[in-house]
This record gives sequence, C-alpha cells and structure tokens, in this order.
Amino acid sequence: MAKEVHVSQLLSSRKIMELLDKHPDLERIKCPRSICLRTSKKYLDALSELGIEVEPVETMGRPKKYKKEPELIQKLLDDGKSPDEVAEELNIPVKTVYYLKSSKFRRGRRSKYSPEVRGEIKKLHEEGVSVKEISQKLQIPLRTVYYILKQVSP
Repeated sequence: MAKEVHVSQLLSSRKIMELLDKHPDLERIKCPRSICLRTSKKYLDALSELGIEVEPVETMGRPKKYKKEPELIQKLLDDGKSPDEVAEELNIPVKTVYYLKSSKFRRGRRSKYSPEVRGEIKKLHEEGVSVKEISQKLQIPLRTVYYILKQVSP
C-alpha cells in the first residue's frame, strides 16, 4: 500500500476514513495549498496524532513547456523583429510568441489614427468644440470621433 497519497478534494472525516481504510500504512497526505487551508484544524490534529503529515504542494499542474523562451522572445521583439519572424526563428507558433511576450505589442489591427491625432481630438473636445465640428475639421468620420473619445475618456 502507498505511504504517500495526493488528494485533490477537501479532507472531510469521510474522506480521511476512506484514505485510512485504503492505505493503512499512510504516512503523508499531499494536497493543494487551498485544500490544506480549508481543512479543519481538528482533522489536521487528529491526523498528526496518528503520525500522518498533511503537506501542501505548491507546484501543481502541467509543467511549463517554454522556460527560457520568454526572455529570448522579448529580446528578439526589442531588436525589431516581427512576431512572425520570431516564431519562425524559434520554431514555435505565432500565438505562443504573443502569449509569452511581455511588451505591449498586441495582435490585431493597428489604429488608423496616430496618438497625436487622438490627442488632438481629445483636446478639441475638452475645449468645447462639438464632435461634428471635430469630424469636419480633421476629416475623420463622426462615428470614429465618438469611438476615440469613448476610448480616451474613463
């Protein structure tokens, strides 16, 4: 029988009895930290008196597939390479490059209007210029002006 078991359910009296029946030589119960914290102190004390240690396990789940890649990906992106080029060079999916990067580099369409134009729209709006006048002055569709103002404003 096993001297050590891993449990992923809350340690109730029923669960403890089930474990003791199944594994009479039990010495250690490993469980996620969250379960260990929710287990009654009475149960933990009783298990301790029986010589059974309840040990929280910190690292659970699937091991990381890419360990050194995030730093390398960030370095390549900082050097000016595109995510597609990085993915090809490292032989990993482009989606993984976007997932592992730490910069604000985002996937999707780039904005048609620069931050300066967006700032101008906000400035004119704060000065009291109507949205329709901003649209006409900057030759930007009315709907887009509303959209940009909605994004900039909290």
